[in-house]
Amino acid sequence: MTQPLRTKPPLASSLGRGTLSGLVGTAAMTAFQKLVEMPITGRDDSYAPADFAQKVFPVNPKNRRERDRLNNLAHFGIGTGWGVGYALASRSGLSGQRAVAAVFAAVYSGDVLLNTALGLYKPWEWSFEDTAIDVINKLVQAEATGAAFEALSPN
Repeated sequence: MTQPLRTKPPLASSLGRGTLSGLVGTAAMTAFQKLVEMPITGRDDSYAPADFAQKVFPVNPKNRRERDRLNNLAHFGIGTGWGVGYALASRSGLSGQRAVAAVFAAVYSGDVLLNTALGLYKPWEWSFEDTAIDVINKLVQAEATGAAFEALSPN
């Protein structure tokens, strides 16, 4: 008995699932940061997403409330990239931990390289603890994004 051929879902469907998964993954990372990591490390909120948005878009928040709003919008906007990356990895045949690893490697290194090129990051000045915090937070995001993507699979 032969197995039926599995067809890929339409690209728009995969990207939509990826976008939603990226939002879920970002929400999971944010919850992890606020409820676990920041209470342990004593780290304050990061405004890296707002800094990025201000560097690449013509936006200039006038007060703390606007900066917080921009930070959240940019944080979740950037986070959708993880889901889109997962969708593209899935379409190329990867799934599970292989897809998570590929997406993590591509998106995390791209994030660090882009922000460094824009003058926003100086990873050579980061302490081991700063690097570990960043990597762990992004691994939580990658894992949650992958889990959400797989859970939303129509198969």
